[in-house]
Amino acid sequence: MLNLSPFGVFHTAIALVAVACGLVALFKHGEIGMRTRSGRLYIWLTAATALTGLFIFRHGGFGPPHALAILTLAVLVIAGACERHREAGVARYLAVLGYSLTLFFHLIPGLTETGTRIPIGNPAFSGPEDPTLKALVGIGFLVYLSGATVQAMRIRRSQRLTVTP
Repeated sequence: MLNLSPFGVFHTAIALVAVACGLVALFKHGEIGMRTRSGRLYIWLTAATALTGLFIFRHGGFGPPHALAILTLAVLVIAGACERHREAGVARYLAVLGYSLTLFFHLIPGLTETGTRIPIGNPAFSGPEDPTLKALVGIGFLVYLSGATVQAMRIRRSQRLTVTP
């Protein structure tokens, strides 16, 4: 039907649960992080999504989706290291904004794979280079930047409150 292997279905299911957990963490707590259950689930499931994505070769060999998976894992590692040192000024920003960036990363293959398969027989996008798809990813990035700005202002405000007597 959608030309997904059982492994592809598993990978997609993990990704969907990860995104749901990330959105819950973001809207409920204002950020994604290891201190909340939804944040921890998001981080671990995003790592699992990236790892399983490395074994999917729908378009042949190693390609942009694999590079994005490796980038996602690298950002998760950096954000995790920064979260452990959250009292060190810029580390707090890197952790919060890094985890949020990985949520944006989910958008790219999510839109691409869904839009090139659905509706069945007449997909919304002709392929990864479709101009409409690129525009939607660009809009998603602007949404990320807006959210990142709000998060950065919130961090700055909270740091000012803890410094002021």
